[in-house]
Amino acid sequence: MLGNAAMLRFVHGTVKIELPGFGGIEGSWEPDDRERNAAWELYVELVTRIAVVELKPAEGSLREALSSLYSLFATTREILRKYGPEVARPHGASDVSFGYIAITVLNYVLRPVLAKWHPLLLDYENTRESNVSSVEHEDHWARTDDLRRTLDDIRAQMVSYANLLAEAANVPALHAVKA
Repeated sequence: MLGNAAMLRFVHGTVKIELPGFGGIEGSWEPDDRERNAAWELYVELVTRIAVVELKPAEGSLREALSSLYSLFATTREILRKYGPEVARPHGASDVSFGYIAITVLNYVLRPVLAKWHPLLLDYENTRESNVSSVEHEDHWARTDDLRRTLDDIRAQMVSYANLLAEAANVPALHAVKA
């Protein structure tokens, strides 16, 4: 469990991200058209994954949930490459940029969770007998509830991130806006 969840807010051009163990960032952000388009692309990717949808008890696969979160690294890198270095540089009155925010979320929100839980789940998966389904095997893992709570903590943070991206893209939220 994460204890102090990261909080992301975007209010009238000000971004505030509080990150446990890192401190946080706060600054002005006035997205230009490239950043708005990049925010929209990342928003679509984010809200169509488990990242912002509750994984209820006895529902879904923990492995698939972790894989979906992990895939956000490749997606974010692709978007950053597509829009180029301009989305990583603060401009005008901005102190922060789309690129800085995106990399911060990857490295300080997702990476610590994935670095811990991916190997733990993999070790447990390697003990599965061939006559037991992967989902049934996951359900019998002693750490299943802990990982589900962690995923719920991440979901709350990713909903905040999705809200920030929607606002930056100047679109109405297409997801459940509350964590």
